[in-house]
Amino acid sequence: MDFLPVFLTLKNKPCLVVGGGEVATRKITMLLRAGARVYVVARQLNSALTDFCTQQRIEHLGQDFQPIHLADFVLVIAATDDDSLNQLVSQAAQERNIPVNVVDNPQLCTFIMPSIVDRSPLLIAISSGGQAPVLARLLRAQLETWIPSAYSRLAKMAGKFRDPVKQHFKNTEKRRFFWEKILQGPFTEMILSGKDQAAEDYLLQSLQSEVDAPPKGEVYLVGAGPGNPDLLTFRAMRLMQQADVVVYDRLVSPEILDLVRRDAVRIYAGKERNYHVMQQESINQLLVRLAQEGKRVLRLKGGDPFIFGRGGEEIETLASYRIPFQVVPGITAASGVAAYAGIPLTHREYAQSCIFVTGHLKDNSIDLDWATLAKPNQTIVIYMGLLGLTVLCQQLINHGLLSETPAAIIQQGTTQNQKVVTGTLNTLPELAKANNLKAPTLIIVGQVVQLHAKLAWFNPDDEISQGRILPMTTQNKANTLNSSETS
Repeated sequence: MDFLPVFLTLKNKPCLVVGGGEVATRKITMLLRAGARVYVVARQLNSALTDFCTQQRIEHLGQDFQPIHLADFVLVIAATDDDSLNQLVSQAAQERNIPVNVVDNPQLCTFIMPSIVDRSPLLIAISSGGQAPVLARLLRAQLETWIPSAYSRLAKMAGKFRDPVKQHFKNTEKRRFFWEKILQGPFTEMILSGKDQAAEDYLLQSLQSEVDAPPKGEVYLVGAGPGNPDLLTFRAMRLMQQADVVVYDRLVSPEILDLVRRDAVRIYAGKERNYHVMQQESINQLLVRLAQEGKRVLRLKGGDPFIFGRGGEEIETLASYRIPFQVVPGITAASGVAAYAGIPLTHREYAQSCIFVTGHLKDNSIDLDWATLAKPNQTIVIYMGLLGLTVLCQQLINHGLLSETPAAIIQQGTTQNQKVVTGTLNTLPELAKANNLKAPTLIIVGQVVQLHAKLAWFNPDDEISQGRILPMTTQNKANTLNSSETS
């Protein structure tokens, strides 16, 4: 994060704008909307700013800028086409610790003017930090169409009842639960349809009927998918924003964790081979304790919680304590990673069945039903098998699969760090070592792997295949929008 998003109170505060042209006019208009007292330093003003002066909305200092002009101002904007002057304004302001914005020059800024969706008192600010201003503007245009103007009335109505709700609910968690319930229910629809009085009556009746008692806890067991945040379900996203506490695993990517409610408490419960931050029983009891304290607990697990995720053990414990819970499936690594690697798990010509197994080693051996695995016309997907890859491949050969059987190992599938290494049962272990692959990985064995060369579509960088770097041929690259931003 290059800039910290903040909202400044500028009502009746003196702000200085250096420049008298069209760009300065846009900035001055925004400052006036925020209630600022605006002073303009410029030899000449355009017609719009001249009108502002006539209307006594701004004060004009018709002279060249001097650092002495900065006395007593709380914010400064340089909006000229003179680079040396803009640099002088920026330097003088920073020496006096006054926030300064230089239009179209982020390097000289200590704050950025974002694109704004205005549903006052509700405001949404979007900024790319000066890197992709047109993208920020296009995103703002989309949000304008998605957020009705009635959200202004909705925010004002909520503000009207803020103090009564605060007085009614002494418990802050209960207060937040009440607002979430209200804003996701009929109250909002009444406002959006113009029935403001009915909405106010509904909110008042709901408040009177709610008892100020400690909230009841609940656990959300949510599958976070294989790593790409775009693969989360809508339900997962909604519950991630409601949770008071998140207990998350090692395989939950930082990008997904960043989507959890900002002020939720985060508890890491990841497991790595031979190192468990928490034993499974401790995790089970933690979920129970947090729910009994009235918390809404998000148990966030990579992939799907019921596929090698031990989710069944966790909700079994919750059920024994009569703790309410919900389960939200996630895209398991087998389907997500295979799809992003361009390897169909079944195919009429190559595989009519698919089997999932875990490749955890125990005492340097893997106890699997090798005869069942080593069947023709079948795809084998092996979770957590990187460490035992050599043993896995050799055992499958020993039990009947040809050493030339196609096999692939995918590192961090579905993410921008995805790497795909393809080979055969005979060559894959050495290829994995040569490419220095690290967990998390997924192994796919079967004739379907040979389709990868033709069907690979997601190549975030250059793809590693057969131990060689292959050129990208099928990736659809998004067009990059570049232009100057309202810095």
